[in-house]
Amino acid sequence: MCRLLIYKGTSPVQLSHLLTRPAHSIINQAFDSRLRVDLRRPINGDGFGVGWYDSVYDEELGSQPCIFTSVTPAWNNVNLTRLAEKIKSPLVFAHVRATTAGSLSLDNCHPFVHGKLMFMHNGSIEDFHKFKRRLQQYLPDDVFDVVKGNTDSEWSFALFLSKLKNPNAQSFTHTELQKAMLETIASLNQLAEDAGVSQPSLMNFCVTDGVSVVATRYVSSRNDAAASLWFSSGTTFSEYADGGHYKMSKSDKRENIIMIASEPLTFEKADWMEIKTNYMIVVTPKMNVLLIPIVDKFYVPPSDPAAQARDIDLAVAKGFYSHSKPLQPA
Repeated sequence: MCRLLIYKGTSPVQLSHLLTRPAHSIINQAFDSRLRVDLRRPINGDGFGVGWYDSVYDEELGSQPCIFTSVTPAWNNVNLTRLAEKIKSPLVFAHVRATTAGSLSLDNCHPFVHGKLMFMHNGSIEDFHKFKRRLQQYLPDDVFDVVKGNTDSEWSFALFLSKLKNPNAQSFTHTELQKAMLETIASLNQLAEDAGVSQPSLMNFCVTDGVSVVATRYVSSRNDAAASLWFSSGTTFSEYADGGHYKMSKSDKRENIIMIASEPLTFEKADWMEIKTNYMIVVTPKMNVLLIPIVDKFYVPPSDPAAQARDIDLAVAKGFYSHSKPLQPA
C-alpha cells in the first residue's frame, strides 16, 4: 500500500513538519502504520518522492516544481532528513511506494512531473497490460515522450496530459484540471471495458499546478470501497506535545492549511474527515474546498444504503485501505 500526502497553505511549511517530525508522519507510516489493515505489504520501502514549489517566484529558476526521489527506504535516507529541515514550500506532494507495478527505479517514483504539473497515484489499474498499447495509441507524440518509467501510474498521468488543451501551459484553472481528471478516469474505464477487464481498478489520483489541487478517491465498482483518502483543514498545524504529537488548530473560519492524505498524520480524530468513495476533492487558488461526486455508472448516491455497504475487501487485499478509526499514540 502506497501512502501519499498533499499540503497546500497560504504560508510555506517547513517540510520536516510533514515528513519527519510528526510521530505519524508519512515517513513513519511507511514502516509503522497504525491504520494498516493489509499484511500483503507490511512496509513501504520501495522508494519515495517529494515535490514542492518555490515560496517566491524566481525568474531564473522558473515556476516548475522541484522533485527529489530515491529508491532507498524513506526512513533511511539522510539526505531527505537534511533537506526537510531546510526547505519551505506552500504546496507539497509526498509519496512513499510499495510496488504494485513497474520496477524499482527512480523513473517509477512518484510524484511525476511535466512543466508546472505534478501527479501522484495510490492504487492500481487492473490488468493494465491488456490495454496499455491501446492507451499509448491515443497519446500525441509529445505526451508519449513524457513517460520515462513503466508504471500504470505514469501512463495514467500521460493520459491526463492528453486531456488538457495545452499541457505545457503556464497556468490552468481548477475546472480545467477537474475536467481532465474526470475524462482520464472515464477513458481508463472504457479502455478496461473494451479489453474485457472485469476486476475493478483503484484510482486515487492527485494533480496540482502549484495553485490548485485535484484529488480523487475512486474505484471502478458499485460494490467495493476505494483506497482510503482523508483531508484536514485549519489555520495552524503544529506540535503541541513532545514526541512529535501534532494537531490541526482552527482559530477562526479561515482555511490557511489544507492537507490530503492516505492516512491521517495526527492522533486527533476531529482533525480529519474521510472522503467518500467515488468523490473528488478540489482545492481552489483561494483555498476553497470542493467535494464533488464522480457521477458515472459506478457512482452510488450517499442516500442509497448501498453506499454505506461498500465492501473494503478489494482495497484491503490489494493493500490500499486504512481503517476509519482514531489513531492511538504509541
